[in-house]
Amino acid sequence: MNIVLISTYEMGRQPFGLASPAAWLRKRGHDVTCLDLSRDPLNESAIRQAGLLAFYVPMHTATRIALELLPSLRSLNPKGYVCAYGLYAPLAAEGFRALGVNSLFGGEFEQPLADLVERLSGLSAFPQVHPLDLNISLAKVHFQTPDRTDLPPLRSYAHLILPSGQHRTVGYTEASRGCKHLCRHCPIVPVYNGVFRIVDREVVLADVRQQVASGAQHITFGDPDFFNGVGHAIPLVEALHREFPELTYDVTIKVEHLLKHSELLPVLRKTACLFVVTAVESLDNFILEKLQKGHTRAEFLLAVKLFRQAGLVLQPTFVPFTPWTTFDNYLDLLMQLRKLDLVEAVAPIQLAIRLLIPPGSRILDLDDVKQIVGPFDPAALVYPWKSSDPALDELATELQDLVATCEQSNRTRSATFELIWRAAIRAAGRIEPEVSMPMLASRATVPYLNEPWYC
Repeated sequence: MNIVLISTYEMGRQPFGLASPAAWLRKRGHDVTCLDLSRDPLNESAIRQAGLLAFYVPMHTATRIALELLPSLRSLNPKGYVCAYGLYAPLAAEGFRALGVNSLFGGEFEQPLADLVERLSGLSAFPQVHPLDLNISLAKVHFQTPDRTDLPPLRSYAHLILPSGQHRTVGYTEASRGCKHLCRHCPIVPVYNGVFRIVDREVVLADVRQQVASGAQHITFGDPDFFNGVGHAIPLVEALHREFPELTYDVTIKVEHLLKHSELLPVLRKTACLFVVTAVESLDNFILEKLQKGHTRAEFLLAVKLFRQAGLVLQPTFVPFTPWTTFDNYLDLLMQLRKLDLVEAVAPIQLAIRLLIPPGSRILDLDDVKQIVGPFDPAALVYPWKSSDPALDELATELQDLVATCEQSNRTRSATFELIWRAAIRAAGRIEPEVSMPMLASRATVPYLNEPWYC
């Protein structure tokens, strides 16, 4: 069977979500074409000839783009079978159903996708009208080494920028999926509900090897929390460092786990971890409790201190605009980033993100949220909400536009931060406080990826 796997957006990374199922399907003798539409032109010939069109939808932005693209691809191939797979496939079931998608796979999607192809291969024609097939599998899977043969080269994706100005080619892999934790706002929770799955160490190492052979000098581990399974993660990076001592990497780890396993920070540094991303979300304890993040403001500040002592770079991410955000706590966030000398460590878009409430979100369990959300918007894929202070909603919109403009004009993070600070002070109707602040850098002082990601 001719199969086209389609990725619309994966945060500037070469799509693991195409390479992994491609390996499964090609091993079974199927013809697979991988299209990363964030980098590739649309291959209309491949679309027309496909028996199966499969959209990879790991996040909100990717899903919205896929939904917008579906009608035009359906017109090119009205008889092919269409499915979507990835974290947002079940969360966006209503939108996919409305556009005639036949099957949706969430959780561990490789085996169900391979099973679907086997079933379809025995049919001479596909039924055009039938109930939507929704499959969320959390079964343990024996993963296979991803097949990246027809994906765009790594050099065409986001690259690492070092303080020296040197650029490094970046690869991407996953050592685990799902998450043990139940943060209220996280889209992983409605699908995995506290379950996480390990990718065999040899599979991960084999995937890294092929990317190093293709030019990778740095690897991003895309695990939702690299320390969900410390007994798997640490031996993995130690083995990686022994084999590729010049290869650097980055990981994502919860504040809670950084403190619980603080004795491992020197191990990360020794094995060439360049930075750790951590989802802080807010510096307000009330908001952190609402989100059930599992850490406090003081614990984040302690993590910053421990990272400085260990000689590691911490890159916090935030969801600064929530139903509980006030101008006071937003301005406090900006003030603290300056005082802690973290401005360069935070991508500007992180200061403009507004809380998304997708289907199944545990945020919807909160009574105060129930009172402010509107009906589900299938086009936006969220339950819309408004701040009690309209000026905060206006500021969020202004900052998103401001950050986009600054990215297009290649402004530094520090210069963009200054504009964000002034906009926030102006929107709050405040006078800029006369306090001693660290001088902001004129160039990058920490390593970072040059393509900021969106949810």
